[in-house]
Amino acid sequence: MLDNYEASNALIIGTAMHTGIEESVSKAIDWYYSQFPIINDECVTEAMKLEKVIGKMKNILPSGGIFEFEINDKDFKGFIDYLVPVNENEYDLYDFKYSNNYNRYLESDQLHIYKYYFEKNNPGKKIRDLYFMFGPKVQLKQKANEDILQYRRRILKELDEKEVTIIRVNYDSNMVIRYLSEIKKCLEETEYDKSPSKLCYFCEYRPICEESKFYEIKESEYMNLPSTERRNITKENYKKIWIYGAPFSGKTTFVDKAPTPLNLNTDGNVKYVTMPVEPIRDIVKVEGRQTIVTMAWQKFKDAIDELSKNQNDFKTIVVDLVEDTYEYCRLYMYDKLGITHESDDSFRAWDKVRVEFLSNMRKLLNLEYNIILISHEDTTKDIMKKSGDKITAIKPNINEKVANKLAGMVDIVARVVADGDIRNLEFKSDEVTFGGGRLNLNKNSIPLDWDELMKIYDNQEGVIVEINKNNEESTRTDKQEEIGNKESRDEVQETIEPSKRKRKSRTEQLVEELTESDELKLTDEQKAQNIVDGGETESYLNGERTFTTQDVKIEEQKPRRRRKSSEE
Repeated sequence: MLDNYEASNALIIGTAMHTGIEESVSKAIDWYYSQFPIINDECVTEAMKLEKVIGKMKNILPSGGIFEFEINDKDFKGFIDYLVPVNENEYDLYDFKYSNNYNRYLESDQLHIYKYYFEKNNPGKKIRDLYFMFGPKVQLKQKANEDILQYRRRILKELDEKEVTIIRVNYDSNMVIRYLSEIKKCLEETEYDKSPSKLCYFCEYRPICEESKFYEIKESEYMNLPSTERRNITKENYKKIWIYGAPFSGKTTFVDKAPTPLNLNTDGNVKYVTMPVEPIRDIVKVEGRQTIVTMAWQKFKDAIDELSKNQNDFKTIVVDLVEDTYEYCRLYMYDKLGITHESDDSFRAWDKVRVEFLSNMRKLLNLEYNIILISHEDTTKDIMKKSGDKITAIKPNINEKVANKLAGMVDIVARVVADGDIRNLEFKSDEVTFGGGRLNLNKNSIPLDWDELMKIYDNQEGVIVEINKNNEESTRTDKQEEIGNKESRDEVQETIEPSKRKRKSRTEQLVEELTESDELKLTDEQKAQNIVDGGETESYLNGERTFTTQDVKIEEQKPRRRRKSSEE
């Protein structure tokens, strides 16, 4: 999936919120900013919201608990956000959410599963109460008559008026039965039909999915998944690089030194380079009275298709300039959709243009060549800091949403800086300069020279050796777990420490490493009922628990009508 660098990306926001609650607000904001190639006004606004929400949640959270408590069962792995001891053998369980959509979470089986598997794996220990803690979420649009500071003040004022909401969930063993029944169904499923919804509109693979809806997959065409054996990471054979800088700063001359390059050129600025050039521009042919126009974007796509055949001796492909190809893509889509601007198509055309452009750039960057993207830089936009001070953003001269996606496709994004006769390639060193990448950089600047850049790649060898060493150790650990070499956990407080592993997505937590599927083949509801200890729903006294702060609203979960499963 293409990387999502939207300021409000739910996964980034959620992880930042957990980091802030578990560690500190400053670490949460630093981590949040580190996830973006460049910080814009939207990022600063979201960070200000996070500061406020995290502070509210930390203020009312009971002390003395354990964060990221791991449940490690042979059939289930998960992480309890916060486990608070209330006496020697009882605990309260908290799960943090950054949402106003309470009902969606109250209908889920998440907390019920946590309680069941915690008690199963910790005999004598009980979960007394289950709680969702909802941080207030404010989503306001900036008005036409207000500046960014006024907009942010309005957001913070509304946040000040909102409370953290804690809702107690009554444990229901039937929710665990439902979960196990759904897992059973997944394990036994043989057909996977498409499930179209309104979310399909935002999916970047929608064109591929729609084109293949009439394609019947033969049995021989099913994907064979690889083995569980870990791969050894090797040196990057093909470099994927995006450089940008001011006009005439030496970008094209720099890539002329790359191995056997081909320049897919849009601006004609190739006077002082020796590499072969394929112009990307409209082609007009006149045949009799008929004028045939091949649009520049179509020619660019044709070039990608030809390169994909690997029937040439080129080793490096240069796209010079990227922003021109994006503009060509816009004109191509205008012609295809019969519009004169994206707004003519109820703004859906913005998405259609981006999908068309990014899907083809992904196709190019997946080819077995060195790929060098070149752009001019844009320094015309300012970012408003939390303090109200303005700072100038330095980024490629292309649509910001497109730039963020494109940055996720390359190894590294770097800026060319010319100071007289001295030209350097600079990597991201501050939050206002667009850049970053996957390489382990030990310096912020190098001379603008191809050989110097290749040294950056060569320096990855030490990192690769260390990663492979860790992988070998992880493989040995995996094999030990497979043969049941697990230490028993006698006491929760002694054996469980806050997890230091990277936080996994909720889906991964719920279904990772489900094994021994024969145990989950339920024949009827009674057999499913037997999976849950005692098979009865625990009951709780009605009423509210009292917290010492007034900055929290505590609600009981409303009675929920049980939904009948397909098995019933």
